[in-house]
Amino acid sequence: MAKFIAVFFVVSFLFATQCFNAEELESPAEAPAINKNGGEGSVPIKECPKACDFRCSATSHKSACLMYCNLCCKKCLCVPSRTYGHKEECPCYNNWKTQEGGPKCP
Repeated sequence: MAKFIAVFFVVSFLFATQCFNAEELESPAEAPAINKNGGEGSVPIKECPKACDFRCSATSHKSACLMYCNLCCKKCLCVPSRTYGHKEECPCYNNWKTQEGGPKCP
């Protein structure tokens, strides 16, 4: 019985480790071509649609996300690297607010 429990925990640990590692990896085909240094000016205007397609790929409000993301990208020349969060990579993108004080960029 003790062997079974030990094997179960080892297999569970290995499975959990693989799941977390798989989430951290991004396919180079999916990720937009952006400057690895990030920051403002790292995305040329012609690359904004591709970067925003990736940024908005996980949202249920795709058309609104794409509209605002492209607007922000064209102003800031930067889009955060993942589908959610990481706005600290793009200060302009992060700090542009609506009249009500909410975030303008998705």
